Amino acid sequence: MSNLIHKSLLQSRSPLISFQRFRGKINIQRPRQPHYERARVLELVKPVYREPEFNAPCREADRSKSIKHIENQYEKIIAREVRNWLEHSQMVAFIHLNSIRQEDFFKVQVALHRMQMNIKIYSKSIIRQAVDGTKYEAIKPLFDAKTALILCPDETKIRQLLNVLKKTPQFILMAGIIQGQFLSKTEFVNFAALPDLTTARAQLAAVLDSAGAKIVSDLECHQNQLVTMLESYVRLSGSDEKTGKTEPGSNES
Repeated sequence: MSNLIHKSLLQSRSPLISFQRFRGKINIQRPRQPHYERARVLELVKPVYREPEFNAPCREADRSKSIKHIENQYEKIIAREVRNWLEHSQMVAFIHLNSIRQEDFFKVQVALHRMQMNIKIYSKSIIRQAVDGTKYEAIKPLFDAKTALILCPDETKIRQLLNVLKKTPQFILMAGIIQGQFLSKTEFVNFAALPDLTTARAQLAAVLDSAGAKIVSDLECHQNQLVTMLESYVRLSGSDEKTGKTEPGSNES
């Protein structure tokens, strides 16, 4: 019984029908002619190309002239905002952005916000619309790559900004603007080493006072020397008179 079950049920059987393709390899270089109906359809849908005119003038220039440039009104609004930022910020730093994670970028943004600084990223077209015809037109080559703006209303916080940039190697300082003056990277860093305005005024006042005191001392130098010589002469003459008076009395005694 077990042999019967094994032979009838458990034994695998080959399929009753098997398909076999009796066709040779397809010749790509010499394909077989299609059927008549298919050939008619292919001939009907075949594209028709116009023969090029080699002696005709180039039409791309005329085509580009005919296409009118449509200004983006939203970009114009953002450009006015950028111009307003540049005109009312006492310190502007131009930063080249390398690859950085969004989490790290957010941390830098928070650190700058605590120091009343704003970081902005704009496209090249918006910057071009914002600075064309202004004194900031020289900054356009800085935006050929991905560049960010760090804006601050107080230029005395330049040291804090440099400290943040030192901790973030993905931010590379390229140039800056201090009180409307365009500075290179070296000049921007050297400006941070300068004292604040109050200290600089105190140092200038001390230098001016020392110069005035020196002029007064130089003018009074000869007078003081003359007075000193006269006083020494008076003391010497007085001592001579005293010695002259005491000498006769000593002889009488």
